[in-house]
Amino acid sequence: MIYVGIDVAKDKHDCFMTNSDGEILAKAFTVTNNRDGFDELYQRVESLSDDLTKVKVGLEATGHYSYNILGYLLDKGLTTYTINPLHTNLYRKSLSLRKTKTDKVDAHTIATMLMSDVNLKSYSDTSYHNEELKSLTRYRFDKVKERAKLKTSISRLVTILFPELEKLVPTLHIASVYALLVEFPSAKAIADAHLTRLTNLLKTASKGHYDKNTAILFRNAARTSIGSHIPAKSLELKHTIELIEVLDSEIAEIEVEIKAIVDEMESPILTIPGISYRMGAMILAEIGDFSRFDSPDKILAYAGLSPSTYQSGQLESSHSKMEKRGSRYLRYALFNATIYVCHWDPTFKAYLAKKRAEGKHYYVAISHAAKKLVRVIYQLEKTREAYIK
Repeated sequence: MIYVGIDVAKDKHDCFMTNSDGEILAKAFTVTNNRDGFDELYQRVESLSDDLTKVKVGLEATGHYSYNILGYLLDKGLTTYTINPLHTNLYRKSLSLRKTKTDKVDAHTIATMLMSDVNLKSYSDTSYHNEELKSLTRYRFDKVKERAKLKTSISRLVTILFPELEKLVPTLHIASVYALLVEFPSAKAIADAHLTRLTNLLKTASKGHYDKNTAILFRNAARTSIGSHIPAKSLELKHTIELIEVLDSEIAEIEVEIKAIVDEMESPILTIPGISYRMGAMILAEIGDFSRFDSPDKILAYAGLSPSTYQSGQLESSHSKMEKRGSRYLRYALFNATIYVCHWDPTFKAYLAKKRAEGKHYYVAISHAAKKLVRVIYQLEKTREAYIK
């Protein structure tokens, strides 16, 4: 068996090749991060073995830098492994007490890890093509996060410009309120507005929910408001709302793409009450190929939901906390999906109530339910059966 270790970087990749006997087949060499460099690497591999099934290639999971070379290797039919940089760092330290870290040393370390067969799972073609769904769900996550920050700014600006408004509406973040504030972005502007214009705007934006009486209510409140008249803040409010509306449109477009991919996957986890396309897509995207995991516990560890353990001599911690390593996106999706599943599914609702009755904090109880949910998801994906209440 031939083992190829690759340390991935932005402009070049350092490579090292060895065999099962520990014989160095190619001293550490560097290839450029382009087609010529990839072809050079593949030609070197081909020159060592005609049978590509006897070649294992390993590289660190370094985000977007490793994406292109990973796709190239998979397309060439090479068995490829992506390794967590934390694992290679710990493995390198276990081999030597010296503080030696270079790209060439890392390439050697990765090849040695492959040779020692430390419970590594090869990266499947399915996982690689699942990256599109992962990219979309993470892109949506960032957009939603960006929108949430802007909504916080809306609340801050309204408190300065027209603080009484928040008590007159169920929430500031509805279409009718946004339409009002874009047209009249301060209490003074609303107080000076023509009643007919104000009524028509509210009626149209709220689809008939708000009428002339609401317009009078808003205008009267504006006329006695303690809100400041600061044109710069009014302009900021108007632009912030417009940015939110752009983000709403972008998020909706992303969600259409996500739904199309998830529909093709026909995943049974969407049959679990409370798991929507949004959270379901993120869970599927982050886990990827379920065959990479031997058990649900491996998925929990990958999500950072497994408890940390501390024991030394006679001392053993009795208050274990979640590790919070691994994919923060998967951890977020599982945790939020669990909240909805516990609301809609009787079995999970009863399980959550049981944990709460044991005296556990709500979020601690949710974390227990999340572990139960992972076991259910794992079983459904393995059997491809729908969820039965």
